[in-house]
Amino acid sequence: MLRILVLHGPNLNLLGTREQSIYGTQSLKNIDSALTTLAEHLGLHIDIRQSNSEGDLVNWIQESGSGYHGIIINPAAYTHTSVAIRDAISAVGLPTVEVHLSNIHQREPFRHHSHVAGVALGQISGLGPSGYLLALRGLHDHLAGTKKLKNSPTASRRPKRASR
Repeated sequence: MLRILVLHGPNLNLLGTREQSIYGTQSLKNIDSALTTLAEHLGLHIDIRQSNSEGDLVNWIQESGSGYHGIIINPAAYTHTSVAIRDAISAVGLPTVEVHLSNIHQREPFRHHSHVAGVALGQISGLGPSGYLLALRGLHDHLAGTKKLKNSPTASRRPKRASR
């Protein structure tokens, strides 16, 4: 069974009450519940964690290198500041999807840059809570495709060299 680690960054524990005009009215508990339901439907095991601490997020990313197949992360404010989170994702080498509830490119200029994007498989931004579900479906499809490719009898064959 494929295992996915879902990480929520700082202040996401305040969803539902924090700046509803930007982040919506759904609580983190509701988002996590929807993710769990979809994961069960897709036959995935997910672990969901939230921290306001950069160090916790880095530790969890490093630990994910053994036992997980992919990561979904909303680094929140650390998106724009944390080289440590970016480097941890790069170091473990797991396919990672970056998620943002709001469109970071339509917000303040300091939010336009993501340190994570350069090492992520993809980024979903501005679609609200459904962005998490899209990330889970996308990561599932990516991992299933990779698994099929690795198990394919032709995957291990070298291409034939052209005759000279």
